[in-house]
Amino acid sequence: MAELGSVIELWRYPASSLAGERRDAISVGVETIDGDRLFGLVDTADNEIARPDRDAKWHKVPRIRTRLSNDRELEIAVPDGGWLAAPGVECDRAVSAYLGFAASIRPFSQDNARNYTGPLTAERYRKAPIHLLTTASLARLKALHPEGVPDPRRFRPNIVVDMAAVEGSFPETEWIGRKLAIGDLMLTISAPCRRCGFTIISQDGFDHDPGILRNLVRHNAHNLGVYCTVDRPASVEIGAPMRFV
Repeated sequence: MAELGSVIELWRYPASSLAGERRDAISVGVETIDGDRLFGLVDTADNEIARPDRDAKWHKVPRIRTRLSNDRELEIAVPDGGWLAAPGVECDRAVSAYLGFAASIRPFSQDNARNYTGPLTAERYRKAPIHLLTTASLARLKALHPEGVPDPRRFRPNIVVDMAAVEGSFPETEWIGRKLAIGDLMLTISAPCRRCGFTIISQDGFDHDPGILRNLVRHNAHNLGVYCTVDRPASVEIGAPMRFV
């Protein structure tokens, strides 16, 4: 079939709710992306995991940057701060000072942090291996909410595909059940991605904006982008073409 578009952004999220790490390529397995969602941030007073969508005390969390080193060690940086190894005392001290309460980076599994002997935390959720978003849907949201900034970072996709706008449509929401090839990667679109309060939170480059979510509720049943299951694992690079199978 004809090419629908091509990949322009690739993301993984080493720590849940913290800023993602933009990549030139990602390795997609059957269950997850390599390096995706390995750690969580918790309030040490009650061991509650960060929930920026539900509690304003966590609203600054998406501004904390993350990356994985070549040795797959997590590093984080609070705004105006340098990179720090995580988990660790110095990292937790910086995060706690930034948030204004005692907080700690913790792995979801012992396998995610070599030589770490502290407490673990439970993973929030993993609804599907891949979250896919198209620029066509972002264009539709912009048309509905011209004063808003529908930056992909609001929606935490793994793959952003550039494709022509479809007037009056969030196109991928209409593709549920269809199969896609993105380069060598084969996917089945399994469900629409229901949006939450995370989408309205300010980050570097855009402000707090309830209109983002309000328009998705009104015009696309709360949804933007889609979840996908993996039929054939593969690596994906920027520029990879997307087509229906």
